[in-house]
Amino acid sequence: MIVVYGISEHLNPIKTSLSDAIHSSMLEVLGIPEGKRAHRFIPMDKSDFFYPSDRSEAYTVIEVNMMMGRQRETKKALIKSLFEVIEAKVGIDPTDVEITIKEQPAHCWGFRGMTGDEVQDLRYSVNV
Repeated sequence: MIVVYGISEHLNPIKTSLSDAIHSSMLEVLGIPEGKRAHRFIPMDKSDFFYPSDRSEAYTVIEVNMMMGRQRETKKALIKSLFEVIEAKVGIDPTDVEITIKEQPAHCWGFRGMTGDEVQDLRYSVNV
């Protein structure tokens, strides 16, 4: 699951193109299926969104939540791909993008009525 935070006046007009950019990196680097898009956008009032003074109002925070298992190099490749694709497709300078990957053990995920460690039919590999 992806959670994206930004100033509402900047984030709202680019939600679709940003979602497309993020999803293309997830497909390419992690090999997730096309239909596995779970993005949440949290547009915030400027008065509620504090960011570093050397960033612009385009400053965008992206949290990538996923099950543990990906290799260090895979996660680094995802972060680098996100910077590149977001700049190319959405026009946000990498200086204005902050990305964090939050990993949880499979037993801490719940979907389709079971925990992640019980799932036997994922259509993608977590261990890449």
